[in-house]
Amino acid sequence: MSNRGEGGWVCLLPTKPPSVGKSRLDVPDATRRELAAAFALDTATAARLAVRVAVVLAVTDDARFADRLSVLGCEVVPDGVGADLNGSLVQAAAEARRRWPGLRPVALCADLPALRPADLDAALAAAEAVDGSSYVADADGVGTTLYAASSYDAFVPRFGHRSATAHVDAGARAVPGDLATLRRDVDTAAAVARLEV
Repeated sequence: MSNRGEGGWVCLLPTKPPSVGKSRLDVPDATRRELAAAFALDTATAARLAVRVAVVLAVTDDARFADRLSVLGCEVVPDGVGADLNGSLVQAAAEARRRWPGLRPVALCADLPALRPADLDAALAAAEAVDGSSYVADADGVGTTLYAASSYDAFVPRFGHRSATAHVDAGARAVPGDLATLRRDVDTAAAVARLEV
């Protein structure tokens, strides 16, 4: 299922089951589950609305949540790797390559509830000018919220501890620009409080 056939990217959206997602949020479990689900659904919706995104391929092992993502227009595949985020993304990219060989892969964190499609489109426009890979650092400049590659062969994500540095060390280029809503991932209660209403 595609957006409008205009985009050249397949957006890989790794999504933990809400039951275990956002474990660093210091809130009651029921609230944490609701927030984790809402963050992912908001991110998926923004990605679906981005003109440069042809298709969103969500990766989750939660069958119920997979149905909710499908209703939004996402394609969904199970996470065959589990705790290894980079491994899950590589596997998802392989499936995307099989289904949509002409698209370029971009990995997007699923905890960007304030994301605006215009910021995602701006980042992808910049990535289209890069031969190889590029990334968007989070607001702290330490983590990564987006990792894009010019081809499936160039797609080697390095999410994890100090991932922005890891991506730079691997030759990825930082995407310039403010891109405020694309840099605002949510891992803590303080980050939730900073979200725009």
